Amino acid sequence: MLKKLTEEKLNEVLETGIREFAERGLQQTSMNAVATQAGISVGVLYKYYENKDTFFLACVRRCTEELEQFLHQLCAEEHKPLQYAEALIGAVQQFSRQHRDYIRLYHEVTHTGNPVHAAALAQQIEGVSSKLYTDIIQRAQQSGDVRSDLDPGLFAFFFDNLLMMMQFSYCCPYYQERFRLYAGGDILDNTDFVTAQLLKFMESAFTLEQADIPHRSPKGEIV
Repeated sequence: MLKKLTEEKLNEVLETGIREFAERGLQQTSMNAVATQAGISVGVLYKYYENKDTFFLACVRRCTEELEQFLHQLCAEEHKPLQYAEALIGAVQQFSRQHRDYIRLYHEVTHTGNPVHAAALAQQIEGVSSKLYTDIIQRAQQSGDVRSDLDPGLFAFFFDNLLMMMQFSYCCPYYQERFRLYAGGDILDNTDFVTAQLLKFMESAFTLEQADIPHRSPKGEIV
């Protein structure tokens, strides 16, 4: 009879899986290797997870649960949009450093190319943040703190894309090099500077309506 794993051991198995999937990808990860590194038999692993896909989805679910809790705590109080943005930017930087394998697994999910899981994974991973960001923007529009000439859902999508790329830029080797290429070799250690610059970018996006932005004609006249 196979020994039942404790909750602590199950969490260790999931963390081992997250690390392996983040490092090797879904196709190259071996259930035997996961079991060995977690200190259990592969038979025990298959007792809890029917196959590798099931285990992979469980690992993704563990990552998203951590992120959901993190986001809800961060957005529990009412703030101005730029205060939310500053808090989220700082939180993404911190989360990326503390949970590097979670972000690398997230990156693996975004390019895994598996149409069977694509819809379910997108809903599972993005469902919370998309609703949360859209609601924040809608409330800010109603209170007059955010420009009215934008679509809340699309604006939330664009904002989340910025945060997603920033996560990858702190964790994934290619994106780290890309980050350094654009912003200098020490940029990964200069989080306060990154936050300040991104907030400047976001401030104009939040507040300037298109009609208020001066444009120049081909002759140089302001129109």
